[in-house]
Amino acid sequence: MKNTLSGDNNYKLWLTDVKNKVRNAQLKAAVAVNTQLLQFYWELGAEIAAKQVNAKWGDGFLLQLSKDLTAEFPGIKGFSRRNLELVRQWYVFYSGSVGVVRPPVAQIAKQPVSQLQPDSIVQQPVAQLTKMPWGI
Repeated sequence: MKNTLSGDNNYKLWLTDVKNKVRNAQLKAAVAVNTQLLQFYWELGAEIAAKQVNAKWGDGFLLQLSKDLTAEFPGIKGFSRRNLELVRQWYVFYSGSVGVVRPPVAQIAKQPVSQLQPDSIVQQPVAQLTKMPWGI
């Protein structure tokens, strides 16, 4: 039996429409997930910043939090100590929080661009990246 639908223009148009609807639904789902994750990380950054100011738990706080969250959610890769530092830094930078002490950048991490040699070919383009918020 010969497949007659593959040659039918109405079927092809309808199939194209269905495929577009699937892709649109996938995109909307991804946007919804990312929106929720951004909201979660924003709130986590706020809580970390507040705990570091008020609780005075010390330098091991983020490392312990990282270990505990990673143990509870092993499939999620975003709970490293460094990522938690960046979540906090992101919140503090963009919230303009009053009362939150902003540590100097050198305490968070040394900028990779600072490790380049003065005659490096990539120094100028990479240096431009430091003008972005994540290079502050």
